[in-house]
Amino acid sequence: METIIVQPPGPSRPGEVGVVGPELLHMGPGDVADFGRGLPGGREVAIVLPDPGISRRAGRLEAAEDYWRLSNFSRDTAYAVENLEGAGEYITVAPGRLGAPVPFEFSRVVLPAMSGTVDFKVFAPQHAYLDKRSSPGAGELTVHPYALDATAKYFLVLVALCEPRLRDPSDGALPGAGDIAERLRPLESCRGLTRSAVNYHIDYLAFAKLRLDLGEEPGADGNGRTGAKRARLASLALRFGLVREEHLALLPSRRRPVPQESGA
Repeated sequence: METIIVQPPGPSRPGEVGVVGPELLHMGPGDVADFGRGLPGGREVAIVLPDPGISRRAGRLEAAEDYWRLSNFSRDTAYAVENLEGAGEYITVAPGRLGAPVPFEFSRVVLPAMSGTVDFKVFAPQHAYLDKRSSPGAGELTVHPYALDATAKYFLVLVALCEPRLRDPSDGALPGAGDIAERLRPLESCRGLTRSAVNYHIDYLAFAKLRLDLGEEPGADGNGRTGAKRARLASLALRFGLVREEHLALLPSRRRPVPQESGA
């Protein structure tokens, strides 16, 4: 099972079909990948960062069990790793530092360059979270097979997707990506949420976190596949209690319209 997914600079993203861009790099425990400018043609490193200010071999990623490590091969330049789900949270990897552990699930590795900065993204979808039923000292801990972070933005998207069925199990309708974005925008962390960003989180949930096998639906267009994906996500999340009624408290409150007084 993959530990991390690396997205080189470009428009590619997990699970997206038909996008022209750099291929995603999937890494499992023990796999390593060097990054940097590389030799002409970029064949020397797995993650090519084409900027003259980047070393030919600038550093290395190493996948561990449920996290990853970053090595900085520079002698005088520090690298930053930003938490894409945090409020400006980041760690600095000092020059020459080897095997620095990165705890974030969504990360951006940023290197100073002649063009300003160069970056690439790293996703760690298999972060493990302790099952509440496990008790210390009772032997090997139980890890939930669906490791979801209730503080992450993708979890808010999942809750908003499941909201209609949580409130009324007989309601078969599911919100679209635009509906979910509008539902979440009142939250401070989601002010800039767009329809495409919601689709991105749905892809991440479907392919990286919950590992859905959607298969191929003959004759289905893009909208049909997207609808099937949302339906499968909601069905699995509700069936196994990944999203429950108490999670509705994470969503913005629904304000009832104030009745207007009629004029005399």
